[in-house]
Amino acid sequence: MEMSEIPFTTTDWSGVEPEAHPGITGQALWRTQKFGAIRVRMVEYSPGYLADHWCLKGHVLLCLEGELHTELEDGRRFILYPGMSYQVADQAEPHRSSTPTGAKLFIVD
Repeated sequence: MEMSEIPFTTTDWSGVEPEAHPGITGQALWRTQKFGAIRVRMVEYSPGYLADHWCLKGHVLLCLEGELHTELEDGRRFILYPGMSYQVADQAEPHRSSTPTGAKLFIVD
């Protein structure tokens, strides 16, 4: 990822309007900012959320609150708790998220 032509900017995430994305169960609320080709999001998953797709997008993801379960298409599973992150490249390993308790995430992609 190359970051260029982005002036120093601060973001008050409470002022960014959330957009709802339903899952198979539950929903994700995305607060999104774009900086050139870089998308930065604060995402909140409701308890019981299960993504409705396998994601092929690369991310740097940091779990801020709750518990995030990530399943890879090959069957591997990972659990992230606050302070843990994962990194994955575009088109590398299809993955999907779920959470029994809800989760708040900071994602750059």
